[in-house]
Amino acid sequence: MRTLINLSLVLSLLGVIITTAGCTHNTAQDKKQPTVKAQKSEKANYKVTFIELGSEHCIPCQKMQPIMKSIKEKYAGRVKVVFHDVWTPEGKPYAAKYKIKLIPTQVFLDKNGKEFSRHVGYFPEQELVKVLEQKGVK
Repeated sequence: MRTLINLSLVLSLLGVIITTAGCTHNTAQDKKQPTVKAQKSEKANYKVTFIELGSEHCIPCQKMQPIMKSIKEKYAGRVKVVFHDVWTPEGKPYAAKYKIKLIPTQVFLDKNGKEFSRHVGYFPEQELVKVLEQKGVK
């Protein structure tokens, strides 16, 4: 049973790799850091935007859900938490936008929408908090 689950996870991740690899381009514009356009009030309120790119059907991604909820509650008004399920039609464009290869992937944007950090895989809350602290989030 465990081998079947592991095989399923590997095949699922391989599908994401294949899907996202075909969506990238090598233009000068693509090499720019992704930004999130936010309203002026959001830019003033949030020091960091934490974007989780994953899927509700991915086991490591499911383990990130309580961590995202905790960060959202503990850092309300200072950290904006966003989740995109890249295995859905609505979330798939974000896989291409952020050029993810594996899920889960965490992308951290500063208050101006510029990426300053990225992590791939399960990210323990204690380690994630260290990334937030780099931008003065306490």
